[in-house]
Amino acid sequence: MQIVALRTLRQFWGLHAQAEIPSRTWYADVSHAAWNSPQDVKDEYGATVDFVGDNRAIFDIGGNKYRLIVHVSYRYKRVLVKFVGTHSQYNKIHPETV
Repeated sequence: MQIVALRTLRQFWGLHAQAEIPSRTWYADVSHAAWNSPQDVKDEYGATVDFVGDNRAIFDIGGNKYRLIVHVSYRYKRVLVKFVGTHSQYNKIHPETV
């Protein structure tokens, strides 16, 4: 999968250094993935991923310390980072519209 907006992750690492390794791990794993449907994502991430409308996936990363919301284009094999933040930051947004 091609991941768009690595810059967003890097900016987050600048504020939360402990999130860098789990975010880089997620990035590396997804870069090598070939998802065709939400089921492929669920098969790989199990209980650490949830789905909302508009092909958005919400990942728990860093031992569930952080949330990462992405939009997945299965057809074009692209993943767009929409949001990365702590749980308290996540609780203040609407995952469907961020």
